[in-house]
Amino acid sequence: MQKTYMAKKEGIEQQWHLIDASGLPLGRLASEVARLLRGKHRPTYTPHVDMGDYIVVINASKIVLTGKKAEQKFYYRHTGYPGGLKKIRYDDLMQRWPERAVYLAVKRMLPSNRLGRAMMRKLKIYAGSQHPHEAQKPVLWDYRPKRVVEN
Repeated sequence: MQKTYMAKKEGIEQQWHLIDASGLPLGRLASEVARLLRGKHRPTYTPHVDMGDYIVVINASKIVLTGKKAEQKFYYRHTGYPGGLKKIRYDDLMQRWPERAVYLAVKRMLPSNRLGRAMMRKLKIYAGSQHPHEAQKPVLWDYRPKRVVEN
C-alpha cells in the first residue's frame, strides 16, 4: 500500500515573485496572490504546511474594479466600542491607502488561523513601482487574467 506524500517544512524551497498589478481587477489579482501564498501552484501542495512563496505586488494604486463598484463598495471595521462601526468607500480607501485594498482582499481569501497569518507575512505590497526587495531577485510572475479591464 502506497502512502500519501506529505511535505515537510524543512524541504520547501520558497521563491520570490513580483506581480505588477496595474490594470488588473482586484478580485482576480487577489485570488492569484492567495493561491501563490498558499502554495497551491506546487505539485506537492500540503494543506497544513506553509508551502507558499514570497510575493511582491507593485503598482497597487493602479488596480481597477469593474462596473460601479468603485463608488458602491464599502469597507467596514469596528472600533470595539458601542456604535463604533466605521465604513469607508473604496475610492476613498484607494486615495489614502492603496495597499490596504489588496491586503484586505488577499487576507480574506486565506485561512483565519496561525497558518494564514504566516502566509500574510510573506506578502509585500507597494503603491508605486519601486520596492526594496531587489536583493532577493524576485521573478516576474506572468499573470494574464481571463478578462483585462480597459479604462
